[in-house]
Amino acid sequence: MDRSAPTSRARQSYPRRQWSFSRNCSGSTPTVNADIRATCDEMAAQGFIVIAPDLFWRQEPGVDLDVTSEADWQHGLRLYTAFDRDAGARDVMETVRTAVELPESTGKVALLGYCLGGLMVFLTAARYEVDAAVAYHGGDTEKYLGEVGGLEAPLLMHLAEEDEFISKAAQAEIKATLAKKANATVYSYPGQRHAFARHNGAHYNAAAAALANGRTIEFLHQQLRWPSAAPGVSGDLSAFAFGQDGVVKRPKWEGSAT
Repeated sequence: MDRSAPTSRARQSYPRRQWSFSRNCSGSTPTVNADIRATCDEMAAQGFIVIAPDLFWRQEPGVDLDVTSEADWQHGLRLYTAFDRDAGARDVMETVRTAVELPESTGKVALLGYCLGGLMVFLTAARYEVDAAVAYHGGDTEKYLGEVGGLEAPLLMHLAEEDEFISKAAQAEIKATLAKKANATVYSYPGQRHAFARHNGAHYNAAAAALANGRTIEFLHQQLRWPSAAPGVSGDLSAFAFGQDGVVKRPKWEGSAT
């Protein structure tokens, strides 16, 4: 966050579920809600320190929207439309700097985000230095592919093949561009729609969500672990700033990778 942003706008979760602060980041709709708070707990249970910043603190500090409410959905869309993406990327990087300084942190930080959060992950990783990045169906990513040259961190991206907000043409463009980056992996999920991994979402698919989230957890443990760590040891107490979600078990359901 900017230095002017109140740090109380962030939520932190620790492996032993010791929380401080109260607010968090954006979900598949641009909301700050219970879904992300639950995600903080899930990721903390995996051994990560979790910080989820309130990206909308400039527009409506502490906003907490219910994606099952049409009124809240429309409210979220208005916030999304007016959101300053450049300022948002700076806020995410400020959160990263805060994470690095936490006494429990190993100093290695990854980003994870969904939809707008996914786009913020891509932009921040392309513009600043982070250790790893995970983006779930980041809307409008294709509009920023010209910045891919700045992407040095390992990137894991999940795309829903039937995403109503990311056209097949846009997905093809994203895949083709990232295929040229040795540090980028894109997984595509056949038959899935936008926000297929969101808790209680309209398009939630348990098998696809578990597969995607299992890949995410494995990737994060690999990228955030110090080289000296013994095999099988997680990157515990690694700082992690993110957007939303994270379930673990991998089922037999398979998606395709590019």
